[in-house]
Amino acid sequence: MMSEADATQAVDPGTLIRSREYRRLLVVAAIIGVVVSVASWLFLELIHWIQEWVYNELPNGLGYESRPTWWPAPVLLVAGIVTAYAVRLPGGGGHVPYKGLAGGATPPNAVPGVVLAGLVSIGLGLVLGPEAPLIALGSGLAVFAVKRAKNGVTDQAVSVIAASGAFAALATIFGSPIVGAVILIEAAGLGGALLPLILLPGLMSAGIGSLVFIGVGSWTGLNSSDYSLAPFSLPNYPSPTIADFAWTVPLSVVAALAAFAVVQLARASAQVVAKNPWVLTPAAGLVVALLAITFEKSTGQTGDVVLFSGQDAFSSLLSRSGSIPLWTLFLLIVLKGLAWSVSLGNFRGGPTFPALFIGAAGGLMAAQLPGYSETPAVAALMAASTVSILRLPLSSVVITLLLTSRSGAGVAPIIIVAVVVAYITIETLDVVRTRLRRSPPAVPPGTTKR
Repeated sequence: MMSEADATQAVDPGTLIRSREYRRLLVVAAIIGVVVSVASWLFLELIHWIQEWVYNELPNGLGYESRPTWWPAPVLLVAGIVTAYAVRLPGGGGHVPYKGLAGGATPPNAVPGVVLAGLVSIGLGLVLGPEAPLIALGSGLAVFAVKRAKNGVTDQAVSVIAASGAFAALATIFGSPIVGAVILIEAAGLGGALLPLILLPGLMSAGIGSLVFIGVGSWTGLNSSDYSLAPFSLPNYPSPTIADFAWTVPLSVVAALAAFAVVQLARASAQVVAKNPWVLTPAAGLVVALLAITFEKSTGQTGDVVLFSGQDAFSSLLSRSGSIPLWTLFLLIVLKGLAWSVSLGNFRGGPTFPALFIGAAGGLMAAQLPGYSETPAVAALMAASTVSILRLPLSSVVITLLLTSRSGAGVAPIIIVAVVVAYITIETLDVVRTRLRRSPPAVPPGTTKR
């Protein structure tokens, strides 16, 4: 995507917005919203169908009364083989998840690799969400459509339409055009005079696309709640207390430290797997499977909570919060965190949903601390975990507020404090890491520098 300076030099944004060409661009954005929303719906429905068929219907079809504990091992082995192929297609199957959501427009020839890698990684149970493939799918389809429809289109128009396609795609998974807009604006670093230039067609595309997305679901009878985020129930929380803030600050630091460790492990595993991806990517899938099997054997609960992105397990986790032993929560956080790290480094998908789920599980543990209740603990650790991975403070606040909106106005200050503390912590850790990498090796005593 063009930088703000380049776009502003190319044409004055205010003049362009008042022009006839820009009004035509809004119409194109609306059409793109329809196309991208249908494609996003198909992508999400296919992921849901793959998950249901592979993990529920196929074991029954093979004669098992219930799914064997070892079942994820061959499934994720296959996921690793197909992903190793997908990342060799144009575009590398999409961006590497541990790098967050930042990225420019997706070339149309990269869309097949993005779709294949996303379907296999997310559909077969890796710990990743669909938001990153959706962004790539939306922008790639938008670029393809606008270039096929009109020759000689300017780079600036292509950038605007690509952003509009990404807006429409992201609105499908977050259930709101506004949330998708906030994420993409912050991820792309848009601001100043350029912001309305991209925001208007983006909102047009996302708004029209959301209507189509809802309509397609109602026509087919398929429920978008199977894969989209929606507010969940937490105990009412009208106002924060001093004790809540006292716990939120240090726990947000802990969440940032944990997220930093997850990303560093993801980066290290990616470097190892890159040496022999045909062998080591399937091996990485097996590692994730073994972590899920270990959880199931150790706790007697399903290993599915270690697999997958976690957005469809929020309600179950929170509704059973009072009956889940602390040891089970601790093991879930550790094993899912490790599985998430391996997935971030070697497969393709988005990092947001696992961060939210692990934050929620951590919040349930933190709610056992004296003077700290469930609602602020869950909200704070979800926000801190999300911002530590995405590095998008405003987006992290908006996403967490969306999920906890039923709890009352008291969660907002807690979420904001958690985001600020975690963001400062993660940025400080990055600075320290960079300085350590750049520092020269120590000179042994008795030797001289040349």
